[in-house]
Amino acid sequence: MAKLEDILIHILEEYPHKNELSNARLTKLVYLSDWYNSIHNNQQISNINWYFDNYGPFVWDIYKEVDKNPRFKISYTLNFFGTEKKLIKLINTKKVDLTTNEITSINKIIEATEDLNYEKFINLVYSTYPILTTEKYNHLDLVNKAKHFNKEKHNKAEERNE
Repeated sequence: MAKLEDILIHILEEYPHKNELSNARLTKLVYLSDWYNSIHNNQQISNINWYFDNYGPFVWDIYKEVDKNPRFKISYTLNFFGTEKKLIKLINTKKVDLTTNEITSINKIIEATEDLNYEKFINLVYSTYPILTTEKYNHLDLVNKAKHFNKEKHNKAEERNE
């Protein structure tokens, strides 16, 4: 598994709309990357123990890493609804230690989400299998959920071919 710092640096370097990288969006980009990698490579990229709360998949790991790490800066602004938004910026980069599969997974998520407004982005997050199949206020075992998801997908494909 990759270091969270490396994951965040890669996202912050590659994501084209830097002014959209709030703590919430960045957190959910890491979640989606972990989910994608779990489906395709049977493991998360990060070691985050994801939790499903009122705001979907959420943890404080990303914010804590950004807050303590001098490579990142948090700036405060207002979102569309007039509430505080924490924008995350990369101020000091470094060569990241990510595998080809990890980079591919992160880049696929960036490509899939870069043109989504926040509402569509959140709808995508809420439509993921772990969120649809887990009750709120529980941890999300993404690798186990990916195994079930892939099995269901395989079974449906077999049913269509019969």
